[in-house]
Amino acid sequence: MAPRTLMLQGTGSDVGKSVLTAGLCRAYKKRGVNVMPFKPQNMSNNAAVTPEGGEIGRAQWLQAKAACVNPNVHMNPVLLKPQSDTGAQVIVQGKLHSTSEAVKYQEKKKFLMFKVMQSFEYLSGRADLILVEGAGSPAEVNLRKGDIANMGFALEAGVPVALIGDINRGGVIASIVGTWHLLPSAEKELIKGFIVNQFRGDISLFDGGIEVIKKETGWHHFGTVPFLRSIRDLPAEDAVVLENGNTKDDNQIKIAVPLLPRIANFDDLDPLIAEPDVSVAVVKPGTPIPFGQDLIIIPGSKATIADLDFMRKEGWDIDIIAHVRHGGSVLGICGGYQMLGNMIFDPSGIEGSQREGKGLGLLDVVSTITNRKALKETKVMISKESVTATGYEIHSGVTTAGDNVRPYMKSLLDITNGDVIGVESHDGRIIGTYLHGLFESGEYRREFLKRFSSANREAVNFDLKVEGALDALANSLEEYLDLDQLWDIASL
Repeated sequence: MAPRTLMLQGTGSDVGKSVLTAGLCRAYKKRGVNVMPFKPQNMSNNAAVTPEGGEIGRAQWLQAKAACVNPNVHMNPVLLKPQSDTGAQVIVQGKLHSTSEAVKYQEKKKFLMFKVMQSFEYLSGRADLILVEGAGSPAEVNLRKGDIANMGFALEAGVPVALIGDINRGGVIASIVGTWHLLPSAEKELIKGFIVNQFRGDISLFDGGIEVIKKETGWHHFGTVPFLRSIRDLPAEDAVVLENGNTKDDNQIKIAVPLLPRIANFDDLDPLIAEPDVSVAVVKPGTPIPFGQDLIIIPGSKATIADLDFMRKEGWDIDIIAHVRHGGSVLGICGGYQMLGNMIFDPSGIEGSQREGKGLGLLDVVSTITNRKALKETKVMISKESVTATGYEIHSGVTTAGDNVRPYMKSLLDITNGDVIGVESHDGRIIGTYLHGLFESGEYRREFLKRFSSANREAVNFDLKVEGALDALANSLEEYLDLDQLWDIASL
């Protein structure tokens, strides 16, 4: 029997589609429904590794967690990972398919729609309810031809839609009504109603606005969701949230992170941000890295050599060298690890037009970007902290080490095909690793932070915090949305 299916589209980007989809996944799971998330096309450099060794958007990984199912490559069959202003890697069903400029990408849409429907059919045989997340806005008429992310998919699969508007961004009445005006009649009919998200204050004050939208569109109002503080404990999908900063007053441990243009897997920072005595300062372009930090983290990047050049233009390389000279520590993760080395080579131009770049020279390693992409979970022993931890690799290329570094970790799961997955300087202050997600281990996070504070501390249980946030979000959606009516309109 085919599952019920409902698609959540938005009046624009960042209106809450990902979070509401995760919340509804958990809410229906709590009702005993076997639910699975699905996003036909995602654009994000924040990716997760699935158990079968593929990659999907981190938002779909969180939605699978909310639904209490294992993440699967079919939950996000097309993932675009931007490498420049006009080009991106195209990941299809978990594997790298090609690198395309935006114009060339349009030529692949027929093939990609086939893959999207193939993945949708795969999930359809394994769920009672599929919650589909759109991307951007269905009213972007200039991109409508060949669309696979919004109404193109909804029409192809015959899926009803609930439209989300974010009142916190302003102009929510115009954005919902304007979407209605821009859609052809067949697409208007697919939208069964709307949700107003992020309302602050007395919801009844917006009753007049609801009536205007209903009168103009004829759509049903499924509910108004207030601003929910619980979602702050959920990993964010978009790096734009980092620009607001996460500094706290009077903290013992100070960490600075330069905001790279092509930052990837920035949710490595979330467990550190969650610690009450840790301040994570995200350094924006045009701002120097503040003096007196305990640790600088150079995060992952989707265009390592280009981001390294950007770092030099900002003068951050000088700040980092000065930080080290004054006794500070540096951690490089994935692309940040490669930047800490002597040289980075990209002979085939996989990440961009630049074929090589001189690293910061803080670790005696050399990295070469290759077509081989590591996508796997890796369990390691970290001797200095005397702990084991599990992270995931999601990188292209191989790093080799010289004599002036020592291993920081040892893989406990398999042979790493020659990759040096983690090294440190002989004084232990400079560390590089390919592993994302290490700080999700409370034991490792606690022991690592002891480098900078002698306080007797207990690490925050980050996984428990995320689970609590998902439960709180689900409970709020039960209260503020008509889940029975959403269930009823979900097509069989």
